[in-house]
Amino acid sequence: MPSDVALLHNYLIVGAVLFGLGLIGFLTRRNVIVMFLCAEMMLQGVSLSLVAWGRFHNDWGGQMLVVFILTVAACEAGLALALITMMFRRSGTLDSTFWQSLREENQPPFVDQEIPAEDDGGQPQWPKLTPAGIEPELDPEEELHRSHV
Repeated sequence: MPSDVALLHNYLIVGAVLFGLGLIGFLTRRNVIVMFLCAEMMLQGVSLSLVAWGRFHNDWGGQMLVVFILTVAACEAGLALALITMMFRRSGTLDSTFWQSLREENQPPFVDQEIPAEDDGGQPQWPKLTPAGIEPELDPEEELHRSHV
């Protein structure tokens, strides 16, 4: 019997670690796909704990609940894929803070951090490489039509 308790504790610790990592990832990340994967990790942590409890008590209740959790997770994955695809087409980003248009009418927008605007004249600042050697002569015809590509 003590080996069964030790095995149960090991499974519960792994389930709690999975759930904790998923929760931390869900709360700290802003990418919607990563948030979705973290929610799935939390579900797997709960599923592992339910199976461990069911095995410890010689009951099939934990396994039956896991079957329902997996069914709900599969439906959630299909819906999330459709929503993420639609929202990416609409906004062009997977960052959850850019989806402020989905909030309720009377709610103020959430501002994560105020980033001071940089005065760069509207031009992107690209890194400049140091020149090395002599610049080769370029054929204007080759620039317009690249036959080797």
